[in-house]
Amino acid sequence: MDHLRSLEAQSVFILREAYAKLGRLGLLWSIGKDSTVLLWLAKKAFFGHCPFPFIHVDTGHKIQDMIAYRDRVAAELGLELIVHRNEVALAGGMGPDRGRLACCGALKTEALAEMTRKHGFEGLIVGVRRDEEGSRSKERVFSERDGDDGWDYANQPPELWGQFKTDFPKGHHIRVHPLLEWSELDIWRYIEAEGIPVIGLYFSRDGERYRSLGCAPCTGRIRSGAMTVREIVAELEVTRTRERAGRAQDQEDAYAMQKLRRDGYM
Repeated sequence: MDHLRSLEAQSVFILREAYAKLGRLGLLWSIGKDSTVLLWLAKKAFFGHCPFPFIHVDTGHKIQDMIAYRDRVAAELGLELIVHRNEVALAGGMGPDRGRLACCGALKTEALAEMTRKHGFEGLIVGVRRDEEGSRSKERVFSERDGDDGWDYANQPPELWGQFKTDFPKGHHIRVHPLLEWSELDIWRYIEAEGIPVIGLYFSRDGERYRSLGCAPCTGRIRSGAMTVREIVAELEVTRTRERAGRAQDQEDAYAMQKLRRDGYM
């Protein structure tokens, strides 16, 4: 519990620092476990009130249970929710059959850039973790993107002893990562400790469950009998399978996520 409380305190500090130092902020809510923990932490950081909107980039290919969960929770918690889709790409028939990297680029990266410009966001709070995927391990807590949303992952400032760079050129876009130091196990142990309600897709149905959530055509389930948070924690304590092993875009190209994130992907 001391470890979890230390992580919680760091994340709350980062959220407050971002709110104090940066311009207009939004929080990306993917409906998954990480961004749901981030939602919980944001409410803690600001005493039950979230001073920025929650954003869902909807690809039009999400698992339908995710959309129902999103709308229900947003209504229950009174969230200011922004939903954005790349309607031009969808109208043109964009989907994974055109190549998963092309699909992610159009329906996620381009959609995110459209939404950022439309609503004038100077920074986005994102629930990524270093242990989840290789390109995320290169991130900083306060991560600068240029005016075209490009990420220079080879040239980033050091963040030593909890000192974060928060002074950036006007017109640059900042990603804030309060969960960067958390692990997948930390997330689930925190969910268990706090009693955070998460979407039911994570729990076993007919011997299978989702470990990572994304678009329906590109996200596979794993064999699992875990039907409670405690059982998921116990399963993860012994597994050697990668968290994103069921994500098809990762299989298409070994550097898929780095290429997407370099160009502005979430």
